[in-house]
Amino acid sequence: MAADDDGVVLYWRPLCPYCMKLRLRLLLTRLRYTSVNIWKDSEAAAFVRSVADGNETVPTVTVAGRAMVNPSKRRLFGEIRTYAPHLLPRAGGTDRSS
Repeated sequence: MAADDDGVVLYWRPLCPYCMKLRLRLLLTRLRYTSVNIWKDSEAAAFVRSVADGNETVPTVTVAGRAMVNPSKRRLFGEIRTYAPHLLPRAGGTDRSS
């Protein structure tokens, strides 16, 4: 699976504490995104390697096709505000990008 040119894609793998932390923080935001396990998707793993200096560093997230390796929630929402503001959760959701 390649980066979604219009949405948010979170590339992760099981047992990754950084992935679990980001996924948990995103649960509270109501942000809609696609989640891809790189251990089950070889194309996704290849994509992650292509943007992470040959490593399978996760979480890797794309926003409108722009990749970030191990981003903070604050950085992720900054990229969404800049490149895909239509994806921001509507009123009633939380966007406490801390």
